[in-house]
Amino acid sequence: MTRLFLVDDHPIVREGLRAMLESAGHEIVGEAGDATSALAGIVAANPEIVLMDLDLGRLSGLDLLAALRARSHPCRVLVFTMHGQPRRVAQALECGVHGYLLKDAGRDQLLVALAAVARGEPFLQRELAEALQAAREAAPEVLSAREREIVERVALGDTSAQIAERLNLSPKTVDTYRSRAMAKLGVGDFAGLVRWAVREGVIDGSR
Repeated sequence: MTRLFLVDDHPIVREGLRAMLESAGHEIVGEAGDATSALAGIVAANPEIVLMDLDLGRLSGLDLLAALRARSHPCRVLVFTMHGQPRRVAQALECGVHGYLLKDAGRDQLLVALAAVARGEPFLQRELAEALQAAREAAPEVLSAREREIVERVALGDTSAQIAERLNLSPKTVDTYRSRAMAKLGVGDFAGLVRWAVREGVIDGSR
């Protein structure tokens, strides 16, 4: 039995996951629909594994992961999402997730992924691993990690002042990173930056 915490912004998804995973012998020790509630719940419940979507509203699953790492929380994280763009997968792996699985996977594959993560083994769905490798071979990194981070926040609508406060930078430094990223990407305005971010999976264009 593994102690699990569910994080997804759709209650019906959490309800279905709870029923399925409890029937498989896992213990659901808590659930949440946003990153802020999830952080408090995870700290209180101390699960072994957090099963999370990446799209949680204003704060993403990666923001939640960063907060958990800042607290040195020992839980492992398995991403369970509908977004399989290589850029999104790579970003999650860089942030330290222990597994990544798409929501179109079957019950058995989810249980296999959970078992692997519970053993301390990394898990990456085969199709995602192949797509990620192909993307890495096809083109080198265009933006640095910091530039990608700032592009994401800009595309989500944050101001330079908000980004500066979040990342402990000066607004001028944020503007410099943003200008450099736009030059590298060959975009000249906010709309172009958003289109690139959606295309590359940096942000979710469905919201």
